[in-house]
Amino acid sequence: MSLPTLSHSPDLLAGLRHGVLLGAALAVLVLPPAGVARLPNFSNLPNVAGGMQSPRALQPASLPADFGTMLPSVDARHVADWVAQSRDNDRLPFAILDKRGARLYVFDAQARLIGSSLVLLGSAAGDDSVAGIGDRPLSQVRPHERTTAAGRFVSEPGHDDTGDNVVWVDYDAALAMHRVKVIDPKERRFERIATSSIDDKRISNGCINVPIAFFDGVVEPTLGSSRAIVYVLPEVKSLQQVFPAAYALAAR
Repeated sequence: MSLPTLSHSPDLLAGLRHGVLLGAALAVLVLPPAGVARLPNFSNLPNVAGGMQSPRALQPASLPADFGTMLPSVDARHVADWVAQSRDNDRLPFAILDKRGARLYVFDAQARLIGSSLVLLGSAAGDDSVAGIGDRPLSQVRPHERTTAAGRFVSEPGHDDTGDNVVWVDYDAALAMHRVKVIDPKERRFERIATSSIDDKRISNGCINVPIAFFDGVVEPTLGSSRAIVYVLPEVKSLQQVFPAAYALAAR
């Protein structure tokens, strides 16, 4: 798939530069691959954020999502089961980002967990991207605007302006999933991602920073070879506001 050349200001995506390699995965669970195959490119899938996603009719005889030995949060379980039963993922692999737990779950197209990892998130709490933030240099992004937006997104693999491969969750808002990198040594991003503290995980400018081994072993093979669906759970809004269909299924 041919992607457009990144047109953002060089300063804007500084958080995607100057990487160093991480020797081992940190706080990561990787399950044996479940036969994920290259899937069709659904070019007509829109990005849908916030509470605007279209509820889909539940399919009979569908099974709950398979988290393996993981014990997800209640909201992560509700959304994963809704995806599995409604097939909202359109037969694509998908990921669920639980911002409150700073944890990423990656599933194959059949809603079977491939792996899970702690991640770094936007330093500011919030569920919306500021309008036009993708066109502003990083120096003009204020601290309270450094949020990781919630919602349903159609992701696509791509590259930043230095050639590093990333998964664009929302290209227009410059929201990407990428390997953790050194931006400012004082931020201690590698040390933060290795701890069990959720507070330590709030440090990025909004992008989802993933341990290098987990990105290379799980994210890139699953989400980086075709389009996929990424569900980012809210932390300020309610599940009902952002994913009403998942909430309705849980209520039943």
